Amino acid sequence: MDMQPTPRQVELIHKARELAMDCFAPRAAEYDRAARFPFEDYDDLRDAGFLGLCVPEEYGGLGADLETYCLVSEQLAQGNASTALTYNMHCLTMLMMGEMADAHEMSEEKRARHGELRAINFREVVEKGVYYGQPHSEPVEEGETDKIFTVGGRRFGTIADKVDGGYRLNGWKFFVSLSDAAPYFATPAILNVDGAFIERTLYLKVPRDADGVTFSGDWDSIGMRATVSRNMVLKDVFVPDDGEILPPGVFGGLYLNSAHGPLLFSATFLGVMQAAYAYTLDYLTGGADGAPSKGPIGPVMGNSIADMMFKVEAARALYLRSVSEAKLPPTHEIRQRARAAHVMVQRTVVEVAQEAIRVCGGRALLKQFPLERYLRDAQAASVMRPWTREIATEAAWESALEEARKRNGTDEP
Repeated sequence: MDMQPTPRQVELIHKARELAMDCFAPRAAEYDRAARFPFEDYDDLRDAGFLGLCVPEEYGGLGADLETYCLVSEQLAQGNASTALTYNMHCLTMLMMGEMADAHEMSEEKRARHGELRAINFREVVEKGVYYGQPHSEPVEEGETDKIFTVGGRRFGTIADKVDGGYRLNGWKFFVSLSDAAPYFATPAILNVDGAFIERTLYLKVPRDADGVTFSGDWDSIGMRATVSRNMVLKDVFVPDDGEILPPGVFGGLYLNSAHGPLLFSATFLGVMQAAYAYTLDYLTGGADGAPSKGPIGPVMGNSIADMMFKVEAARALYLRSVSEAKLPPTHEIRQRARAAHVMVQRTVVEVAQEAIRVCGGRALLKQFPLERYLRDAQAASVMRPWTREIATEAAWESALEEARKRNGTDEP
């Protein structure tokens, strides 16, 4: 087993590290205080070609796969977690149009049409520097009877009626990150006709300035404040046929069958825990502005430092093992490992950020230091849909029992 990054991955990791430390980190505290979207960070991403990170090379992008994206994102998050988390939504859209769609079964007709439409979208990202939000979280549609397919942990709430030349959308989204910024939003919707549920799933490109699109609500959250995640209402919004990001039915198939798509946002929190650990060492040894060296470190504090490192390395090892399997057929073991990695990151980022403040002492609570921001941002990990800690944990134990019953030839009680 070779867990070493390729030369190309190393190059992109170093580039991401430079962006995070030289550009994102110096601005992060102000973005957090103002709950303002990091437009300047996105200018840097655009200038570095990183908006096209997951756009295939044939369309002018950098051609990064899911694994490479995760390695890049954990670096970006160490500069500004909010920037990395919103960037995840854009890159996941690119991956869904690209390598994830390529691996998904579809008819030749669908694949040919998808190839034409994604070429337009990819080139717009590369040539014009546009980026996408992903409004997936939505209320339950009243009267919906499907119990299997959910988006953001809830059943579909956005309806698409087929009209001449396209679709007419109506729905309500919440926690829509990039509300103040993204030129486009990649939104799931359910086609309002009879037929198989999954085959009616759509994934559509909605411009932020389209007629009928409105955003509302204050964004004054405890953490991830620079994501600016407001409510979004779609009222009779027209999306033309060529606004299909994925062919009908493909979003449903990807959502149910992909083991690693939801893991992408975990890379942000992997970066946060590393930032908290690294800053703790700097704080204690005189490497942080405004924090003189603590001098000799005794075994009590030293053991806590070592325990933080053990937790970071364990979480990172499991996570990287899991994302390295993204291109393999999703067996039971691979799915379970993805769930385990996701939950471990969710737990560990909070534990490490909490311990960092305890080890550094009371002054570490001050906003002049980033540790309290790391802890506030870390709290978002376990409640982010579609894989909250509860959802991922339930899926893990249900799958474990189902597999055991199959193995033992017993029926579900």
